[in-house]
Amino acid sequence: MASRPEAGPAELPGPSSRVSRLPVTRAQQKRALSAGPPAGPPQQKRSRTGLGPGGARAAPKAPLRTGGPATTGKNGSATSTAGAKGASKRPPWDLRGQVKDLQEALEQGRERLQVLEREKQEQSQRLQQLQRELGERESQESSLCARVSSLEVEVAQVREKLEQSQNKVKALEAEEQRLKAEEERLKAEEQRLKAEEEQRRQERDEAWGRAQALLQQLENAEEQLQELQALRELEASQRSLLAQREEHIHLLEMERRRLHNDIQELRGNIRVFCRVRPLLPEERERQRGMPHLHFPSQDTRSLVLTRPDDSQLGRERRAELRYDFSFDRVFPPAASQEEIFQEIQLLVQSALDGYPVCIFAYGQTGSGKTFTMEGPSPAGAPESRGMIPRAVRHLFRGARDLAAKGWQYGFSASFLEIYNEALRDLLLARGQHGSELEIRRLAPGSDELHVPNLTWVPVESEEQVLELLQQAGSQRSVARTALNERSSRSHSVFQLRIQGLHTARDLRCTSSLTLVDLAGSERLEKSGSVGSRLRETQSINSSLSALGLVISALCNKEPHIPYRNSKLTFLLQNCLGGHAKVLMFVTISPLEENFGESLNSLRFASKVNECMIGTAQANRK
Repeated sequence: MASRPEAGPAELPGPSSRVSRLPVTRAQQKRALSAGPPAGPPQQKRSRTGLGPGGARAAPKAPLRTGGPATTGKNGSATSTAGAKGASKRPPWDLRGQVKDLQEALEQGRERLQVLEREKQEQSQRLQQLQRELGERESQESSLCARVSSLEVEVAQVREKLEQSQNKVKALEAEEQRLKAEEERLKAEEQRLKAEEEQRRQERDEAWGRAQALLQQLENAEEQLQELQALRELEASQRSLLAQREEHIHLLEMERRRLHNDIQELRGNIRVFCRVRPLLPEERERQRGMPHLHFPSQDTRSLVLTRPDDSQLGRERRAELRYDFSFDRVFPPAASQEEIFQEIQLLVQSALDGYPVCIFAYGQTGSGKTFTMEGPSPAGAPESRGMIPRAVRHLFRGARDLAAKGWQYGFSASFLEIYNEALRDLLLARGQHGSELEIRRLAPGSDELHVPNLTWVPVESEEQVLELLQQAGSQRSVARTALNERSSRSHSVFQLRIQGLHTARDLRCTSSLTLVDLAGSERLEKSGSVGSRLRETQSINSSLSALGLVISALCNKEPHIPYRNSKLTFLLQNCLGGHAKVLMFVTISPLEENFGESLNSLRFASKVNECMIGTAQANRK
């Protein structure tokens, strides 16, 4: 009989080991701060896998309780809602420490997830091997049953012959008594009959030996049946263990999503990144370096603009004017597309977890917004691709990884532009005129907006999305102006709709990734626009002004937000209204002649950075 497999590794802690997050009043926080740091060395964190250094199993310890997610007030100060033990572990103002703890927990969860996935593969291979052995034993059982049936028929035939032989012997004995007088005459016949009797005895002995062999075969078959039953029981136990492992993996995935969202919440639901594009070859001829832009060393969050003080007022004249700005991240001209995407990768992952995500680029014309979002046109090397193709590639890879855990994802894409306050579908075939597009509410009384009659294309790979980008780019409204050789004359909005389904658990999640390339702001006296270019410039500046009014109203917590002042703000209402995680790229020109436009863009970005919106909610059922 096959022996049972040895027990697997100790199970990892399930959802019951989650830390508690109890709210703490402001008075308790003050008392915790005044009490000072706790005496004695801090406890070392126990590995989530339950193993000590070197792979040895650590002694069980009481679970550590960490503080709840930090919240950021209006003035930027951090507060903590940790429990009594969490307050003694880290001060409530130590937001960076809490983020680090959460990141460590996330990394440990990932390691545990990898271990469980390897165990799942080993159990699946063992199950397949057992199924093959079961098939072989069932085949042997069938052949043995057929052999037993044939041997039983032979035994019956032998018994019948034996009975016939016995009857003949009795008849011969009677004949011998009756014919004693003819004994001499029948001696030869007697010898013949004895010989026949001996032959029959030999046949009987042979039949008895065959019957004993058949009985032994029956006993062996019964033993094989018992082994088969044991294998079936082992298969049932392995299936039960596999189901438990799958349940544990699902709980770990849910915990990973929760920790990931906690990290994103700590960073803020609306963030601002600043990117300064490098000088073009023809620009280097008329400007030496970038003396007006300064990037403080060891500080990736600050940018300083300086210029000579040309004021003629009677006050004391300063050598230069200095403007300091601070954002969530500042990228100097040498930053690559890959480096920038690494900073937004976790935000894009939130879209796969069921949260709506919006990323938009803002800045003056010619500052590199389209290059940041889409990459060069025509498409160049893979390392120069923009945020849209990189985000889509990341989502497709994440969907393939989650397929092993039972999740199936579907993606569909749309691409439109807002040109002179009119919506245009960029995925229609060239020369095709679709229905007029308008922004409507999804249902009466609903806050969710959509665009009826907009083209949605199912996509399954990064290559399909690149084809859509090329198709949309060939139809987007661009023109040459005095400020830019190829200036976008419209706002483009790329949206990827994500639908996830876990059939085994009857779970569904829907979300969207919205990537917006805003048209560049420009001054009429510098752009030299006339005619249709003038109307385009006025429409662009008007919609960007409306966006500024919406941001200002959100920052001031006004009861009425003027979303309907333009098609752009109306379309972005779901994103800016607190339902999505938002990231803004402000792109800056390195030219000194654009100092005023760069200063205005940075001031607008600072206002966005100070804005507080609601908490995004995952759309899962």
